[in-house]
Amino acid sequence: MKKLLIATNNLHKIEEFQEILANLPYELVSPQQIGLELDPDETGTTFEANAQIKAEAFAAASGLLTLADDSGLEIDALQGEPGVYSARYGNTAKHDHVARYQLVLAKMAAIPWEQRTARFRCVIALATPTALVGFAEGKVEGFISYEPKGSGGFGYDPIFFIPELNQHMAELSSAQKHQISHRGRAAQAAVPLLAKVE
Repeated sequence: MKKLLIATNNLHKIEEFQEILANLPYELVSPQQIGLELDPDETGTTFEANAQIKAEAFAAASGLLTLADDSGLEIDALQGEPGVYSARYGNTAKHDHVARYQLVLAKMAAIPWEQRTARFRCVIALATPTALVGFAEGKVEGFISYEPKGSGGFGYDPIFFIPELNQHMAELSSAQKHQISHRGRAAQAAVPLLAKVE
């Protein structure tokens, strides 16, 4: 079975992709599994640019077909912040998700509900060791709640409310989340890209 490298050092993302793409005819591997230590600088100003940087760097270093994503939260009342800086918003420590969403809540304390619209966006780039294959995108619309709720997911999930489900992202089961999440939708949109490589 051919290998597909998931180009991230984020264990949460690796788990999600392995669950979402479990039915593909590929063996999904992480950088850790193949002994690859790489942390390319995400110097892009768009999700597409950062996804491409990661996909091409990991594909070239590993010699494998590689899938990389860049994703984040876009809040309308904050002019699209944190956007591409979602994982390092407010100069917070790399793994301090709580500090990041608390910063968002503090900035939005006085903003009324109808103006708290936001979306999670995910762009996937697929690359071979010699070429970029293409991009796929997924997004989910919602609102920033006034306080965190739920213990699932990671990142900003506890403060992202989805009106159609009347639940926060962090309240969903893994299966529910993968069906409607930005990463789940982007991954499904990326399946036709994989067919191009055959």
